[in-house]
Amino acid sequence: MVRAGEIVGLVGENGAGKSTLMKILVGSLQSDGGHLEIRGTFGYCPQEPILYERLDCDEHFELFGEAYGLDRGEVAASRDGIYDVLDFARYRATRIGELSGGTKAKLNLGLALLHDPDVLLLDEPYAGFDWDTYLRFWELASERRDAGRAVLIISHFVADEGRFDRVVRLRDGKIVE
Repeated sequence: MVRAGEIVGLVGENGAGKSTLMKILVGSLQSDGGHLEIRGTFGYCPQEPILYERLDCDEHFELFGEAYGLDRGEVAASRDGIYDVLDFARYRATRIGELSGGTKAKLNLGLALLHDPDVLLLDEPYAGFDWDTYLRFWELASERRDAGRAVLIISHFVADEGRFDRVVRLRDGKIVE
């Protein structure tokens, strides 16, 4: 269980069930048992960004803003804040096919944050980040926690365990104590 106001890490080896669990949480895969309840809105940052090569960054924010039901002013304000925090505004008019992997990862995270979700579900979110972006990511995660938001981070390993409120270990699809 991930509660409001906490950052939880979900770790495990390859094949432990981490990404499968994330797909169940976001509704792209049917569970074969158990109980799931998500309260409020959620933002999902998949391990592999789902981006459209022919669109630029601004067009992605517009597209996702429409999907989230945001008006143009809300999209613009949120987008500009995300560009500022993650430091990639200079790429706003760059097509996805021309971006580095790290900039695609920033956009991927930014799209999950666009509508200021109650729960942020992140699958290997900082893969490809440079050191400065990695630090910004943790500042952002801490700010979300302090604002009463929940953050679930799935990773193969936890290097900065002190940044998490809890770390849950998964093996063969089950929580390991």
